[in-house]
Amino acid sequence: MTIEQLRDDILVAALPNVVFDGWSLQALRDGAHAAGHDQAALLRAFPGGVTDAVEHFADWTDRQMLDRLDAQPLEAMKVREKIALAVRTYFDVLTPYREAKRRQLSYLALPQNVALGLRLLYRTVDAMWFAAGDTSTDHNHYTKRALLAAVVSSSTFYWLDDQSEDHAETHAFIDRRLADVMAVGKATSTVGKVGLLLSHLPNPLRFARQMRQRSTGAQASNATIHMAEDI
Repeated sequence: MTIEQLRDDILVAALPNVVFDGWSLQALRDGAHAAGHDQAALLRAFPGGVTDAVEHFADWTDRQMLDRLDAQPLEAMKVREKIALAVRTYFDVLTPYREAKRRQLSYLALPQNVALGLRLLYRTVDAMWFAAGDTSTDHNHYTKRALLAAVVSSSTFYWLDDQSEDHAETHAFIDRRLADVMAVGKATSTVGKVGLLLSHLPNPLRFARQMRQRSTGAQASNATIHMAEDI
């Protein structure tokens, strides 16, 4: 068993415990035990403890997303269709673990973890563009990822409380946001209006503040759907 397989094994077994114990050492210990591993194996898999596990959850989600996209006829799709499919697939992977994802966001919203949260978000959108066949290396490389980060971060809040069948409302929300940022992308590339671009990027401080409010119950039950429009 490789170290990645060991981490995957413990992570998947620990996810049900995260719902009750949060991202904690206890959840990881119970997961390791359920997967048939001892504490030495847990330490080998996640020497950094909870933070390592939270980061690996993001990596595991990205890999699952890419595996599913590999089975799709992406070559027959337009770029926007590929990106929309990638974002939907990302949430499909997370659907069985929605509460674990919610708690992951709460953990990443802590002031000391905001930088890690933004780094993980960048990895996710980079993986999506990679799957879509993007090979840009100029400033467009970063512009595309910044704009998609805005879509993914806002869509995550919407998806967390979406009770529609097959997440149809989230899919519609994703399509609307993609239409918005693609229009902005064209405007910034032709006119050079940097302010337009910046206004569509996720604000890390507001993202963290709202997620902390959400995790402590300060918002109404459907608050994430409304706050998603403002990220």
